[in-house]
Amino acid sequence: MILGLGAVLAAALALTTADAPPRVAVTGGTIEGSAAPGGGALIFRGIPYAAPPTGNFRWRPPRAVVAWKGVRPDNPQAPACPQNDQGWNHADFANASEDCLTLDIRTSGLTGKRPVMVWIHGGSNFSGSGRGTVQSRITDTGVVLVAIQYRLGLLGFLAHRGAAAEAGGHAGNYGLMDQIAALRWIQANIARFGGDPANVTIFGESAGAQDVSLLLAAPPARGLFAKAIMESGTPGFGMPPRPLANALELGDQAQKLLGARSIGEMRKRPLAELLAVDLKLVDPSLLTNDFRWLRTAIDGAVIPKPPRELLAEAPPRPVIIGSNRAEFGPRPGEVDWDRQLGAIFGPNAAKAREFYRQDDPRMGHPELQFWTDWVFRCPAGRVADLLSGRGAPVWRYEWDMTEDGSRTGHSAEIGWVMNARSFGNGASLQTYWTNFAKTGDPNGNLPRWVPYTARGRGHVLFDPRGVTPQTALRDPVCSMLEEL
Repeated sequence: MILGLGAVLAAALALTTADAPPRVAVTGGTIEGSAAPGGGALIFRGIPYAAPPTGNFRWRPPRAVVAWKGVRPDNPQAPACPQNDQGWNHADFANASEDCLTLDIRTSGLTGKRPVMVWIHGGSNFSGSGRGTVQSRITDTGVVLVAIQYRLGLLGFLAHRGAAAEAGGHAGNYGLMDQIAALRWIQANIARFGGDPANVTIFGESAGAQDVSLLLAAPPARGLFAKAIMESGTPGFGMPPRPLANALELGDQAQKLLGARSIGEMRKRPLAELLAVDLKLVDPSLLTNDFRWLRTAIDGAVIPKPPRELLAEAPPRPVIIGSNRAEFGPRPGEVDWDRQLGAIFGPNAAKAREFYRQDDPRMGHPELQFWTDWVFRCPAGRVADLLSGRGAPVWRYEWDMTEDGSRTGHSAEIGWVMNARSFGNGASLQTYWTNFAKTGDPNGNLPRWVPYTARGRGHVLFDPRGVTPQTALRDPVCSMLEEL
């Protein structure tokens, strides 16, 4: 009888322990997680990796986490970083705060030594968030998933003379500094979530992919990750880098528009005023002002030289890089061909115009293909050439598939990465990505994906037929472009 009662008590204690929310001690204090919907994983959301960059700490490098008392609960409503409402990002706009330097984690357990995949969200570096990323069941494949937040727009990327004077001459790229701070936090803490700090893969799409490429280049990020995946994004998206002198001119514009006399005054202005000014900043060198925070700024610290030079000096690391068959661009008839082709192709403008007249209509109208080439495909090829020439293992792809069978577009591949879906001849984009995160080679038992070389320039096409090896991508037109 006594033995029976003891067994019942032991069983009750085990059940209570199993049902208790998981708690983990991290830098700054203790956090609490929750069971992921559907089971099989734990999620921890809204974990601070740096102090709030508010008030006098605007336009400064991120600071160490401020310690808290008690247990910090899982927070599915942790705010996005401040941003203007673009429509598609309305939920992030409505739930935003400058106290936003947090990350989310999804793991199948708190023990083990699993590969870590760190998602850097897109949004032109002025909108979006990583919220909801940890709903992905990608962790079922045996990886730990992390999604990070970083400062956006003028709060994240503006260079100001006053900030430069405070920091020894460099300014801007605070959003990149945030990403580096998050990677340092991951190095210090991810083992407590069953992750391997020596096997971290950073991956992102659009501006997130651009930031991944800049982390490959940035000297302060070395040693913080082992591999990288770039989905539709490269340093500057084919635009020449912005020298610090030009970056500081944007800071001058912002100060003038605010009617402020110093960086100190700007730090005291209401957030709404800063967001309104962000929409008015103009870089006259750009074809569209939507790219104002995508043109890579040479800040003197995180990006001390042009990305091409930094990538040529960086240690070789395995990389996946690619783009979609049709990304985004003007509608038919909206391109001023003489102005845009002249600005992008220079003396080769006439040849380029003839190329787009003869282009394959199945790939979209000429305006769409022109923008897809100069913003995405051709820069991806340049980066693949540079990295493979340095001895880095590189795999290049083109994605041409949507869920409903329509023509592909920008970000169409994300759902296939975050969800376990197969296509064509049994391929799975998620499995290629997680194989790469585990071993540095995407193949495993999937249809063979041959590495890219600067000499052969081979890539694979992912489409409803499956995985098809292809030769040089868009070589006639991309050979006329030089920028990364």
